[in-house]
Amino acid sequence: MKYIPRAITPILKKRVETSKCTLLTGARQVGKSTVIKETFPAYTIASFDDVLTRLQAHEEPNLFFLNNPCPLFIDEVQKEPGILENIKLIVDNSDERGQFILSGSSKLQLMKGVSESLAGRVSISELSGLSLREIYEVPFNRHFIPTQEYIQEREKQLKSYSNIWEIIHKGSYPELYVIDRDWQEFYSSYVSTYIERDIHDLISADSITFSKFLTCLAARTGEILSYTNISSEVGVSDPTIKKWVSVLERTGIIYLLQPYSSSSLSRAIKSPKIYFRDTGLVCYLTKWLTADALKNSAVACSLFETFIVSEILKSYSNEGKDYSFSIFYYRGKDKTSSKENEIDIVIEENGVLFPIEIKMSGNPKASMASANTVLDKIPDKKRGTGIILCLIDKKTYLRENLIALPIEYL
Repeated sequence: MKYIPRAITPILKKRVETSKCTLLTGARQVGKSTVIKETFPAYTIASFDDVLTRLQAHEEPNLFFLNNPCPLFIDEVQKEPGILENIKLIVDNSDERGQFILSGSSKLQLMKGVSESLAGRVSISELSGLSLREIYEVPFNRHFIPTQEYIQEREKQLKSYSNIWEIIHKGSYPELYVIDRDWQEFYSSYVSTYIERDIHDLISADSITFSKFLTCLAARTGEILSYTNISSEVGVSDPTIKKWVSVLERTGIIYLLQPYSSSSLSRAIKSPKIYFRDTGLVCYLTKWLTADALKNSAVACSLFETFIVSEILKSYSNEGKDYSFSIFYYRGKDKTSSKENEIDIVIEENGVLFPIEIKMSGNPKASMASANTVLDKIPDKKRGTGIILCLIDKKTYLRENLIALPIEYL
């Protein structure tokens, strides 16, 4: 089977070399096991997907470690979190680096176990689905930040993303790119496996109701999250919807983009926006069966925005950076106006706020970024160059501090 090199590999290698224990999280089938096996072929492999392996780790951990000596890669480690206490004892008794690599698709269960047992002993990385850079074999691996330096460096390695709607529709799971797999069959299997195996114990619901919830949420990707609206459509309580949303976030299916907050933006909306991590999954759940149908549909704009947000997040995680304190959105009203302002993405770095608009247009206008000036009201922050990420052919200045960028710059 063809292997697509992953951008996170150099970061992963460095972290394994310098840490006693390394944890790789990410959704089911994004390629965690594959990248670890390809990068660290000398490691013993134990998967807790295997019931007997898991049982031995639970009942006879000493025997488990005799049968699976270090350096050891444990896959789906969240299925037997008790083993983390044993790993702690092993790493505390040795200064050797790279003893353990752990992976799992349930972030919060892992994080809870890690924070309790391996605090200060583990390096954590996140793997997402394939990025555009990985699909097109672009070796550039810096997080997206629209400074002049970034833009100039990125221009040295631009490639045309000509079939962007096919990629948005197909999604980012590696298996769809390395073998000739039927798209509908893949996602049908993915959803049923996810509900019946990964989260069955977490949701306490029948698969039909949860599938209805998944579909309802997929239709709202790119929107501000309203638990009440979803609750009334699915027919379950608000607290249940909150729990289920949390489960989807913990298992890497969705991301909740938080609003930018500042005391000077007192009328800003404070609810997060919901984005699916994989647009192919959204297309499957909402029954857009071809790229052409999607491209010309009423949901094209929200899918395009979802895709771009996901690509920006990947650019951070693939460089080993935490994006949760750097990437936001803004929506709110000015005190002097009834008009609501919105900025799709606000990236904060080194005290500078970069406003980003995402537009499915080949003819962007400066007026599309009219809300950017709201960031000037925030004390101790500087507004950086504004960007409109769009389907334009080449980089174009719309104002001195506003650039329309092709998505190839991601």
